[in-house]
Amino acid sequence: MEKKKVGIVGAGISGLAACKFTLSKGLIPIVLEARGDIGGVWTETLETTALQTPREMFQFSDFPWPKSVTEKFPRYNQVLDYLKSYAEHFGLLKHIKFNSRVLSIDYEGCSDEEMEGWTHWGGSGEAFAERRKWRLNIVDAHTNIPLQAIVVDFVVLCIGRFCDVPNIPKFPPNEGPEAFKAGKVLHSLEYSAMDFDIASKLIKDKRVTIVGFQKSALDLAMECANANGPNKPCTVLYKTEHWNLPNSHPWGIPLHFLYMNRFAELLIHKPGEGFFLYLLAVLLSPIRWLFSKIVETYVMKKHKLAKYGMVPSHSFLQSISACFIATLPDKFYDKVDEGSIVLKKSQSFRFCEEGIMIEGETKPIRSDLVILATGYRGDQKLKEIFTSSTFRDHMTFHDSMVSLYRLCIHPRVPQLAVVGFTENTSNLFTSEMRCRWLAEFLDGTFKLPSIKEMEKDIANWEKTLKHYSGPFFKRACIAILHIWYCDQLCKDMGWNPRRKKGFFADLFLPYGPSDYASP
Repeated sequence: MEKKKVGIVGAGISGLAACKFTLSKGLIPIVLEARGDIGGVWTETLETTALQTPREMFQFSDFPWPKSVTEKFPRYNQVLDYLKSYAEHFGLLKHIKFNSRVLSIDYEGCSDEEMEGWTHWGGSGEAFAERRKWRLNIVDAHTNIPLQAIVVDFVVLCIGRFCDVPNIPKFPPNEGPEAFKAGKVLHSLEYSAMDFDIASKLIKDKRVTIVGFQKSALDLAMECANANGPNKPCTVLYKTEHWNLPNSHPWGIPLHFLYMNRFAELLIHKPGEGFFLYLLAVLLSPIRWLFSKIVETYVMKKHKLAKYGMVPSHSFLQSISACFIATLPDKFYDKVDEGSIVLKKSQSFRFCEEGIMIEGETKPIRSDLVILATGYRGDQKLKEIFTSSTFRDHMTFHDSMVSLYRLCIHPRVPQLAVVGFTENTSNLFTSEMRCRWLAEFLDGTFKLPSIKEMEKDIANWEKTLKHYSGPFFKRACIAILHIWYCDQLCKDMGWNPRRKKGFFADLFLPYGPSDYASP
């Protein structure tokens, strides 16, 4: 029997894991990477970029970090070296076609009318179907010259959510970047892609305004403050305060003991839970509130948030539920005190000739350079890779989160999976588990349920995530439900979801990648 071909788009963390596990099942992976190297978002970063997740939580289950890396939060170059070592160790590089950009994908061998009549995913709930294939249309990433299309039996999209397509705020006519005559406007995507020396020269002796208050914005602000000091202060323009952590040990307690073990998940409601678990979450809700307050009081005291008017109006639970947490750069508020960083809050802004105008102020923020650290439009990239308008409609999520079964498969898009599009406190951990589950599915270990059952499960997850993450639910973050999620994957694969020995160890110790190293 001819081996099935699996097309994997992207050679970042998810793409590498997908390649490794499909190989382990005797399939033929074909990895298409637009860049000239592996690593995804880690190939274009700020010079100061480091992991936000402790090293032991950001590793492949069967490939630990080398002993030479002792930092708790390795820097970007160490992460890249680790990923390259992983690829070399498992022989993945020979399966990757570099500088190959996938422009679009076509599903062949089935009409829209036929698919509408299916009660199960792909008609049968199985991974493959005779005579139905995906055609991947490819160009050379440097020249845009079309390359030979590749036909595969299954597609895994590992195209990432936080790269390639910048999220640019919309402005009324003549109030966007075109109105800014005194300087230049960049997105953080463009700045991150620059050579470090060129980037350093760009911000030197400039009045820089940064729009945003997540990790990229914070790191950018520190780079500007260190380069220019109070003589040319960096202005950070933000909408919402967030619980940015000084470290991962509030009051000396590892954060993973508060939020990353089974006991922590007993405190919250879970999708598809029974009455006993529902009642338990209600009864234990005071402890849930206490855990959130432990972190909040620590962050407030450590950063003196009240002094700077930076106390968030939402709870830490809501922040971590939405993956809206970042480790604040060291001495960030010291730079605010010395005047090297100026914090400005506004719900909207517009450009003018000298810089930026914000609500409630009559004078502009005079700027030489404006950097928009306003995120990415991964949803747009995911949708537009399909030539079929039907599939594009399915992949347009509107006001819902990422509507994927097991956060991986769309019930109405056959022979295709999406990996690495939802978030967790350790995206590598989640992606590897998902790729392991996907490989078992491709190998025929289990079938998918009916389309109606899949859509019901998605709705349950969406309801739960909305409940805890509030207005930030679109980020599709599973940080506070990661063990519950992995339990579902384990049950599908026929694994015992209880990965630790002993009742108390399983209840109170944090779960990490090494717990899932083998069935």
